[in-house]
Amino acid sequence: MSAAGGIGTSSSAVFLYGSGHFFAGALVATFFVLFDLLDGTMARISESTSRWGALLDSTLDRVADAAILGSIAYWLNKNHDSRVTLLLLILISGSLISYIKARAEALDIACDGGIAERTERLIIILIASGFYGLGKGWIFTIGLWLLLFLSIITVVQRMIIVYRGSR
Repeated sequence: MSAAGGIGTSSSAVFLYGSGHFFAGALVATFFVLFDLLDGTMARISESTSRWGALLDSTLDRVADAAILGSIAYWLNKNHDSRVTLLLLILISGSLISYIKARAEALDIACDGGIAERTERLIIILIASGFYGLGKGWIFTIGLWLLLFLSIITVVQRMIIVYRGSR
């Protein structure tokens, strides 16, 4: 499930978003993201979680997120759209959110939480990009600003969680 979701999301994002097919990209990426979101639940229910599986899942999640945001950024840059800067800031803040959690867990500090975890961030970018594909650029812009704002808040929230957990 992890591999199908991660590879499917990444390849569809690169191909569809990268070629400007935003609505189709949002639909196909959503289909594969659902695979990816269900795999962890299935592993917990079946009690077949493993450290390797967790690492693989997390890695594929990062690849898929980068493929979605990077492909959208590629298209915007190719078309001289100034919103590419927002996408790069979103990509950086999303990476920080994941890094803070991974580093905290390496320090044996639980770091779950934040207003915009991966699922919420994916929902926002997929909906916003889908509307962009339907010609609603203003919704896309609002979605990008919302995503950046919530991502920055989440970075701060996770830093606070780790600070408190380290005391």
